[in-house]
Amino acid sequence: MVGLGSMAGYGIQSMLKEGHRHLSGLEEAVLKNIDACRELSAITRTSLGPNGMNKMVINHLDKLFVTNDAATIVNELEVQHPAAKILVLAAKAQQEEIGDGANLTISFAGELLEKAEELIRMGLHPSEIIIGYTKAINKTIEILEDLVEKGSENMDVRNKEDVVLRMRSAVASKQFGQEDMLCPLVADACIQVCPKNPANFNVDNVRVAKLLGGGLHNSSVVRGMVLKNDAVGSIKRAEKAKIVVFAGGVDTSATETKGTVLIHSAEQLENYAKTEEAKVEELIKAVADSGAKVIVSGAAVGDMALHFCERYKLMVLKISSKFELRRFCRTTGAVAILKLSQPNADELGYADSVSVEEIGGTRVTVVKNEDGGNSVATVVLRGSTDSILDDLERAVDDGVNTYRGQ
Repeated sequence: MVGLGSMAGYGIQSMLKEGHRHLSGLEEAVLKNIDACRELSAITRTSLGPNGMNKMVINHLDKLFVTNDAATIVNELEVQHPAAKILVLAAKAQQEEIGDGANLTISFAGELLEKAEELIRMGLHPSEIIIGYTKAINKTIEILEDLVEKGSENMDVRNKEDVVLRMRSAVASKQFGQEDMLCPLVADACIQVCPKNPANFNVDNVRVAKLLGGGLHNSSVVRGMVLKNDAVGSIKRAEKAKIVVFAGGVDTSATETKGTVLIHSAEQLENYAKTEEAKVEELIKAVADSGAKVIVSGAAVGDMALHFCERYKLMVLKISSKFELRRFCRTTGAVAILKLSQPNADELGYADSVSVEEIGGTRVTVVKNEDGGNSVATVVLRGSTDSILDDLERAVDDGVNTYRGQ
């Protein structure tokens, strides 16, 4: 018979994995949760504000991030503690909805919990602390309304000076000292894509193209898209071009099953490939006759199809990403056609110019629509390293989200 004393080692602790602890009592559990949130808050708070320090984060894929952006830091940290995870979710929600203030969310929550810990140790019940904090929120909102500068809520969303003035602080928190160069670029891009009803502004319409080389002063805004790939074939430029988009690729369709062909004479062998060539030429000629100068493929471009595209002076682009293809259609007004066929007039898109340019040793395809009618603008960022470009992109995202919030 086993004595009661020897049963002590077989409690709940023996059922937990190594490193896990069992805490009993409400207060002890709450204090441990607060402790976990404070630990997370301590990591990010030193990165708060324009003078915040950079953090070096290595994620589970061994990818290195050097940043002071709290949203990136908490995204890459593998937080396991359930209470700390709630803080991470709050920071992510703040970043998605407002585009800025993720660090403040975590740091402020950590500070509130630290003060709550003192009150719990004094003997106050958590529900009483919650009532007190709720009263403080209501009082804070009252005070904030008095601090608002009269007339600041009225802003001309198409006035560049007004826009730059309001997004400076958000951009400066990510790139202190660079806001004078960065804000006008972001403001230009936002104003270009702002619809007639500003409430319908879509942050996805401002794209960022990161190109190594040069510095921030070499950055620019393109009214249209910048694709980080070269044109397929030898034709690299098209002006005032009608554009046709084939989502399924520009190639002859092959059957799934294998077949055997019996050829009796040299003439049959010669004619075997000719029919396929004639069919492909017929399809490419139909595209050229429709007035299109540019073909955009969402998949592979066959060698034979490319040969006939060259013959009919058609520029060919390949965009593998379906999201990028969707944005391209939005920029040019084209309708993506599933398979290679003659397009209708209403399925064609238009661009003032489609050209391959070399920027800092990288060949890119620039699709411009200067007269408007397009809903995408691209901020071309230049920098010496990928890490700098990633930080600049986050600053641009903050600026665009600030514009949306106004």
